[in-house]
Amino acid sequence: MSVEGVPEVPPLSRQVTQEGIRRYAEASGDFNSIHVDEEYARATPFGGTIAHGMLVLAHLSEMMAAAFGLDWLAGGRLKVRFRAPARPGDTLTARAEPRRARQVDGERVFEYGIECSNQRGEALISGTAEVVVGRSR
Repeated sequence: MSVEGVPEVPPLSRQVTQEGIRRYAEASGDFNSIHVDEEYARATPFGGTIAHGMLVLAHLSEMMAAAFGLDWLAGGRLKVRFRAPARPGDTLTARAEPRRARQVDGERVFEYGIECSNQRGEALISGTAEVVVGRSR
């Protein structure tokens, strides 16, 4: 869907791997067994390990940073709801649907509906993204 004055954001797809989950655990310090201990995780209602929610959320931020660069880093905001877990082997696709453009204190703000889904089309995270453009200059 195209909304006048709001640029399109190309989708981003990445595959979740257990190695990527392990590396995220090392970077974040979050070694919860549901993420890193496959034997433990098999005995849970999840039936196996799941990715950290913030690792999945990072795909949405990466997509917005690819589209807006420093503007995203200087003036990007996400408001999301976590809906379902991502598992090793899942292919995640982050998408942004333009919603509106507006002026706030003389700056342009673009708003998007965002979603990160798996290869089955199940929404894992959904919400909104806003970016203030021109602030980083």
